Amino acid sequence: MRRTPMTAVGPAEQFFVHDDDEPPRRKKKNKSARWILGAMATLVVLGLVAAGAYLFSLHRSYSSNVSHFPELSEEDAQEILPPEEERPEPTEATNILLLGTDANGGSGDNEDLPRVPGGGRSDTLMLVHIPEDSDSVQVISIPRDLWVEIPGGRGWHKVNAGLALGGENGHWLTAATVEQLLDVRIDHVAAIDMLGFVGMVEALDGVRVNSSYPESFTTNEGYTFTPGSQYMDADQALSFVRHRSSFPDGDLQRIRNQQAFIRAVIQEAATPSTLANPVRTNDMVATFAEHMITDPDLTSTRAAALAWDGRGALNNISFSTLPTAGSGWSSDGQWIWHQDLEEQQRISQAMWEGTLDEYLNEDDAASE
Repeated sequence: MRRTPMTAVGPAEQFFVHDDDEPPRRKKKNKSARWILGAMATLVVLGLVAAGAYLFSLHRSYSSNVSHFPELSEEDAQEILPPEEERPEPTEATNILLLGTDANGGSGDNEDLPRVPGGGRSDTLMLVHIPEDSDSVQVISIPRDLWVEIPGGRGWHKVNAGLALGGENGHWLTAATVEQLLDVRIDHVAAIDMLGFVGMVEALDGVRVNSSYPESFTTNEGYTFTPGSQYMDADQALSFVRHRSSFPDGDLQRIRNQQAFIRAVIQEAATPSTLANPVRTNDMVATFAEHMITDPDLTSTRAAALAWDGRGALNNISFSTLPTAGSGWSSDGQWIWHQDLEEQQRISQAMWEGTLDEYLNEDDAASE
């Protein structure tokens, strides 16, 4: 199977498959945290639909509320996207890039990145990998400060800068960046704001989340979290997943907290008591979909098909974070994570071979 790196640009219609220093600590706005959580909520909705209950009704709720990115013009496509022959070939697996974005300054109101115009940056990037057999789901979080090359001759930036650098087509550029980074086909992309997530958490009357951090910590909002399982309402959850100043590895622990939170919400949303209430379930999906925008090919029919095929994977969802080769500073003074090229190649190969779950299990065993 051909695997070629992305180096040029091409037609928009080809892009999607149809059907060690401590990071600086900046004060962040609550609104920013809500954007962060938005990306996580996509997984919750997929979990709800995948449970198989009220499938037609959920399909209709999604279809009538979700929005789609506009198609790229031919001129924009040539600037943003690679030609088909220079992209990784599609496989029978499905890869979905989830973006949580903040149009008002990324993770902090003072975060003005050099050489990046004003505008949104991706605060959360998650690659959802659904293998061909759909019996499992692997979610890989990409650290937002990872130093990468942005396609189209835009130079090296933090991976979260793609959204701003691409302007109104930033979602497409970010997807192209991640595709180039991991050398795997990105089939779909979705961006989410936070209001839908808040409604879902409130509808669940809160969730129980397991904090993996070995010590108690108190957030800027005054919430204290202890190791182990604890109840969180929507405001507490926002504070939990946004916080990083207490952690030596900063954003990496925040990513772990985000992943723990996603798992908790999926589990709660898929309980018999939740699924037995069709009004509640439909309200949750409709509220969330209203605040989500996807590529034009991630239609309600496509989303429902993915969810139905993966309905047995609810108890087999793995989370990981893309490995890095340590931290440092860019030539223009930005704190960054360096790429671990060897591990990235292993992850890419595992996705191509349909063995990403085995790779993640090996990694978990090695870390124990």
